[in-house]
Amino acid sequence: MVNEDELREQMIDAFEGADYPISSPMDLVPALPNGPGTKFESGDFSVTAMELNTKTSGGDFPYDDPETFVDDIIADLKEQGEL
Repeated sequence: MVNEDELREQMIDAFEGADYPISSPMDLVPALPNGPGTKFESGDFSVTAMELNTKTSGGDFPYDDPETFVDDIIADLKEQGEL
């Protein structure tokens, strides 16, 4: 079972180093510890940053902080039936 809080924390940790505000997913890549291959895992759920971009709408840019971006990504994953 997926622990959303754990997943959210992993994503915020990975994305918080970006230079905000961000205007596209590409603005996040330099901040990711393993680039687009950075993995986010909880329970039986595992996704890379690159897969997030294909499994979700990608977000409603621009974003001023990582928390708002991650909230939208988590909501989108739920809407897509991934979580």
